[in-house]
Amino acid sequence: MKGKDKTFLATASVAIGSIVATCGLGSCSQENKSKPVNIIHIMTDDHSFQTISAYGHPISQIARTPNIDRMANEGMLFTHAFVENSISAPSRATLLTGKYSHNHGQRTLDKGFDPQQTVFVEKLQEAGYQTAVIGKWHLNMEPKGFDYYKILDDQGDYYNPEFKSSETKGEYIKEEGYATTLITDYSLDWLEQRDPNRPFCLLLHHKAPHRNWMPETKYLNLYDEVEIPYPETLFDDYSTRTSPASTQQMMIANDLTMGYDLKVDQLNEQEKIGWLKEEWNNSLDRMTAEQRVAWDRAYNPKNEAFLEANLTGDELTKWKYQRYLKDYLRVIKSVDDQVGRVLDYLDEKGLTENTIVVYTSDQGFYMGEHGWFDKRFMYEESFRTPLIVRWPAAIEPGSVCDELVQNIDFAPTYLDVANAETYEMDGVSLKPLFDGKSPSDWRDVIYYQYYDYPAIHMVHKHYGVRSKTHKLIHFYSTDVEEGHKRYVDSWELYDLKSDSTEVNNVYGIVEYEEIQKELKDKLVKLRNELGNPK
Repeated sequence: MKGKDKTFLATASVAIGSIVATCGLGSCSQENKSKPVNIIHIMTDDHSFQTISAYGHPISQIARTPNIDRMANEGMLFTHAFVENSISAPSRATLLTGKYSHNHGQRTLDKGFDPQQTVFVEKLQEAGYQTAVIGKWHLNMEPKGFDYYKILDDQGDYYNPEFKSSETKGEYIKEEGYATTLITDYSLDWLEQRDPNRPFCLLLHHKAPHRNWMPETKYLNLYDEVEIPYPETLFDDYSTRTSPASTQQMMIANDLTMGYDLKVDQLNEQEKIGWLKEEWNNSLDRMTAEQRVAWDRAYNPKNEAFLEANLTGDELTKWKYQRYLKDYLRVIKSVDDQVGRVLDYLDEKGLTENTIVVYTSDQGFYMGEHGWFDKRFMYEESFRTPLIVRWPAAIEPGSVCDELVQNIDFAPTYLDVANAETYEMDGVSLKPLFDGKSPSDWRDVIYYQYYDYPAIHMVHKHYGVRSKTHKLIHFYSTDVEEGHKRYVDSWELYDLKSDSTEVNNVYGIVEYEEIQKELKDKLVKLRNELGNPK
């Protein structure tokens, strides 16, 4: 983390931590220590750490997230949190199992998850917990291990989405409202109706801020008068990178659609991708009359001004960036509002002290870095996730953890804090980190692997390891170009201390021979231990 980020964190922690009444490690009552711990796992979809103001990124200082920041000020902010596979369905399966993608079977967005394997909520049920999942599910199986579920249909819609629950006999029913608010409503309803004499585990999973970033009506004009800072790599030329960086299809300049993504309804019929054209029409058609009036009132004047400007080249790319970022940040504003509702509810019910609340995302996301949106790559912005843990009974306010942690660690952590029976998992509990000290045997590298190729956005298969200071990536796959197979077998190495934006591939450079060999040896060892996943 950059120095200015650490300064921001320290200042925020002191300023807010000094006025927030929370229970420190030494002041918790014996009664609270003996109570079973409640668990709330808030997971968003594609939320970048760059857009949470507790992390100090320039974008987030324009669009602040006070309620998510409150969790950091009252708990622990992790600066080195990552996923093992930056794509939605595998990440959700990893949360449930505590395993890498090749071990739970969900390597890609398609089918693959073995429904017979153990998920951590089943062990919590055995330990007497009430369990629920509400919001996005996105796995090709019915929820298991949950006493109650209310889940979105596939990706879900922002406006008036369909849900099915354990009470609707498999039928999805359309609900009027905004998805982020509805998911929170249903979560608080379940908390209110649960048995107050038993501990609970709630997985509160938002659709937001997944593509296509449709803001709530009250925020449709938020940030209209500001310019979002541009990343220094917006016009990256990939000059030192191997071919996968330049053959992807996730460019803001070329791959964001004018209708579905950028909300210029007047140009939607010109889109080349038929299903995205249809998706945008469906997104508008599902609105109520009142919602549609508000939408048109906000976007039509802005779209007309854009069409009249007739932008081209870099100026058009910058306009697309501003529209994309502002819609994304507007969606985050609603997420932050709803996080505040959950925290306030816990306060009102006297549940704050003994409830561990985790805020994270199923992966990171590109905010224009390297000219991209989306995720998938092992480059930092999609590989790294936000992770904030608040648990007043065990974590000092304003804590910061710099250790390497990963989404394989969630399931072991929850079983650990619940004192529940465990099972074979790839991750380890984060609980030893909560007191602010790092175990001497904590991991010094983490492993990543991406499998979903060829597929949307055309990011090649790759795997690699990251330490706190360096990253080694191996791209491998077969591409088909004009009927001929083209094999990709390339390596990249990054010095994250001197090259935080990852634009200078130093693989094969003499000065880096030692660290290159060290990371390759660790990668080979890890892959051997994992069974050399393909």
